[in-house]
Amino acid sequence: MNPRERIWGQLLSVRPEGVTLRGITLESFDDFLRQVTHEADEQVTMMTAFYPMHRVERIAYDEAAGGVPSLSDRFMEKVGVTLAEYMRVENVRP
Repeated sequence: MNPRERIWGQLLSVRPEGVTLRGITLESFDDFLRQVTHEADEQVTMMTAFYPMHRVERIAYDEAAGGVPSLSDRFMEKVGVTLAEYMRVENVRP
């Protein structure tokens, strides 16, 4: 049985060899939101990973559907900035 990782985050590159992204496992999303908004002490960090193309089954765009907000919408509502803006700030911290 092959593991099926579900990652939410920012797609950094798509090349014939594979994809590179920075994100978290989908199961960690709520914990990550609590951490970012300082409501929790858990350490959920974003990871940068390369996935060879033979392991990529599909890539889905995070969008609202049928009145259910996207994860990006939820992030923006709770944190007050987009994921891209948050990641820029996260990368310039000492």
